[in-house]
Amino acid sequence: MFDAVRPWLGSGRTLEALNCAADSARLRTESGHRVRFMPPRPKTPSYEIEIFETGRIPTRPESLHDWFNALAWLAFPRTKARINAMHAAEIPREQGKRGRLRDLLTIFDEGGALIVCDDAELNSLVLQGRWKALFWDQRARARQSMRILVLGHAVLEQALEPRPGITCKALLVSADEDADAHAARWLATLRPGASPKDLAPLPIFGYPGWAEEGERAAFYDDGRWFRPQGKAG
Repeated sequence: MFDAVRPWLGSGRTLEALNCAADSARLRTESGHRVRFMPPRPKTPSYEIEIFETGRIPTRPESLHDWFNALAWLAFPRTKARINAMHAAEIPREQGKRGRLRDLLTIFDEGGALIVCDDAELNSLVLQGRWKALFWDQRARARQSMRILVLGHAVLEQALEPRPGITCKALLVSADEDADAHAARWLATLRPGASPKDLAPLPIFGYPGWAEEGERAAFYDDGRWFRPQGKAG
């Protein structure tokens, strides 16, 4: 679950540690600003506009949610910068009424995952929402051929107290590609009519070995957690 951000898990939760890591990674916004994790200020533009115009990412040192957001910037710099740039471009056009594209961006930012897999049959099972077939019938194959990179910082925070109902919105990526670069390119193709339905739901704790309940076949028959594609809650 934490593989994508694992390199920074032991580096500390202070702003100093996060900014040191950001400097080492040469993090930049798409507007060219150096990324800095800073305490929130009382009077600022909208969150996304502030980041795009200054590079300052409001970060509460005591907040796990904000900490995982910072780690996601370190793990997926292109994707996070693209999400921010798209928010910043859309906000002035919306005139106070949030559109579906920004809904998609927010859901992907908070709960996104990248499924790295070149097995066409497994990918088809994901898109069809055939979770028992994927995670139980083909569990050995899924473990061998499918890697899941969680970029959603809200999901990473929730995973500290695992529960079966945690669901990501996922994008399929070829194993030959840089997952971060692929996600950023995909986001750049989206237009205002895009919506969260353009992403596949993924009940993340169905992945073999990520939940104790997943050692029983009956777990995957529970319709509360495992719904066919098109019936996600």
